[in-house]
Amino acid sequence: MLRGLNIRQRSLPLRAPFRISRGVKHAADVVSVELEQDGRIGRGESVPYARYGESVASVIEQMETLRDALCAGMGRDALQVRLPAGAARNALDAALWDLEARLSRVPVRAQLARPPLAPLLTALTVVIDTPQRMGEAAARIADAGLIKIKVDAADPAARIEAVRNAAPAAALIVDPNESWTIDILRDVRPVLERTRVALLEQPLPAGADEALLEFSCRIPVCADEACHATPDLAKLRGRYQAVNIKLDKTGGLTEAWRLLHAARAEGFGIMVGCMVCSSLGIAPALELAREADFVDLDGPLWLANDLPGGVSLQGGRLLPPAPGFWG
Repeated sequence: MLRGLNIRQRSLPLRAPFRISRGVKHAADVVSVELEQDGRIGRGESVPYARYGESVASVIEQMETLRDALCAGMGRDALQVRLPAGAARNALDAALWDLEARLSRVPVRAQLARPPLAPLLTALTVVIDTPQRMGEAAARIADAGLIKIKVDAADPAARIEAVRNAAPAAALIVDPNESWTIDILRDVRPVLERTRVALLEQPLPAGADEALLEFSCRIPVCADEACHATPDLAKLRGRYQAVNIKLDKTGGLTEAWRLLHAARAEGFGIMVGCMVCSSLGIAPALELAREADFVDLDGPLWLANDLPGGVSLQGGRLLPPAPGFWG
């Protein structure tokens, strides 16, 4: 069962700057993997994230420690033990799922006992800018069913109101990316309720979210940076009402599938999100997304050029990749 393993990094230019509370991106730096066996190639992709202590170099180094084992036939179960949750495990896990599907000719969705993929309503993101420009950006996608608003600690109320005024019918997700304090959250709460925000994502730093235990609001609060894998659920109770599942946090579809069902069993709402990446990074997440209450998988739509055959947007819905693209 000898395999070939190819690891490479790519920098994918964006069509516009992607600005959130902790900085701005002009390109998506991704690590892609190919596993070859018996003439079949399984592919995966991940996005190293500095917030979690990762870099392209560190992720590739983690992968290289398993080169011999992977080439000798190591599977997904062993991978979960050998690498921690994170970007390195995600890309390898995706490549193994894809390779298994191609070798067995059983699609991933059939292995998960799910029907074929269908178009999904996805959030479209309005990044941080002046309230006027954010309103203008929202007006261009006002017919979208779901809009995600990136904010920071600088006058978030004005930004949220500008988007709501420009897109009166859309459901809204507000994402401060850990930039608020509990005082800001309390101050903004009336605006969140007045503008009918559907979900508030990670308002406080993950290490300071105990303040949420005493916070009450009609808007459900979703854990993002505070939730990586299934063991995190225990500390989220009483603080969050939903969790954002991202493959680069869980370390791949294998653990993400476990987290999805464990979170559901504990009564958490489900959001499936992504980093800014290509459709290769999104494809495994689509298997989770159809089980979610909120889908935020517009990462490839920010690229100047996505991979051929990848996802596309039609009427606010994300269309799956072409047959054979992944899984």
